[in-house]
Amino acid sequence: MSVAAPAAAAATVGSVLAAAQGRLASSPSAALDAEVLLAHLLGTSRGALRALSRDPLPVAALAAYDALVTRRAAGEPVAYIVGYRDFWSLRLTVTPDVLVPRPETELLVEWGIALLSPRPKPGPRVMDLGTGSGAIALAVAVELRDASIVATDISSAALAVARGNASSLGVTHVSFLQGNGFEALEPGLRPDEGRFDLILSNPPYIAEGDPHLSDLAFEPAIALTSGPDGLRELRAVVGGARAHLATGGWLLVEHGHDQGAAVRALFAQAGFEAIETRRDLAGHERATGGRAP
Repeated sequence: MSVAAPAAAAATVGSVLAAAQGRLASSPSAALDAEVLLAHLLGTSRGALRALSRDPLPVAALAAYDALVTRRAAGEPVAYIVGYRDFWSLRLTVTPDVLVPRPETELLVEWGIALLSPRPKPGPRVMDLGTGSGAIALAVAVELRDASIVATDISSAALAVARGNASSLGVTHVSFLQGNGFEALEPGLRPDEGRFDLILSNPPYIAEGDPHLSDLAFEPAIALTSGPDGLRELRAVVGGARAHLATGGWLLVEHGHDQGAAVRALFAQAGFEAIETRRDLAGHERATGGRAP
């Protein structure tokens, strides 16, 4: 059923939202999705929609909203439809060239900032490995204005999105480098610049062939899948990080909810100390960190 099904004279903000929620019932966030899409279309806030509940919706707006809901019903992420995603305290532009930032990833930002905030050393050096939209690097940047931050990605299209976000936020202390993993550092940094106080990474960690990938079909596969067990990129990040960390520097990585034990083993094999795994708000093991001796 179309959200434009009610007669034009009877189509109010409230009735159209109700119809949209029905069409999006398979989404766990149907009500939120419907509200975000309509608020975006009308150029208002979700909260304002409640006050407009009995107001009629123009026919042109009905047709446009129906098109947006149709895209969402087909599985396209809301962030791609509206062109942005809120992350930390930031509103970030997102496109199909980058993974949609998730709330769970804020755990890395919170943990990393907490590690660096009490440091007596001014101007900590931070690396965001596989930055995508720039979410992690830029969230850290707005909280730690004296930090020197390097953000890397293998995708030039993703880096274009990240650079655009940095520009719109007025962030100038993040350097963006293109390359595969730590290889991105070589052309952009002198040998004496290659040691970091903190490395953060949300690498691909879904196993190839995982049935949940069908739910993520609109997002770039390069940012999602990582070999038959989902650990290929995590092995590369954890195994290569020690060579780029200062003494006492930290590595924090995001991983799948069932990968905590395997990732802790990777940290131990790489010689990290104070290895710890933290849980997200849903109670799942989501991020693991360790300190370089």
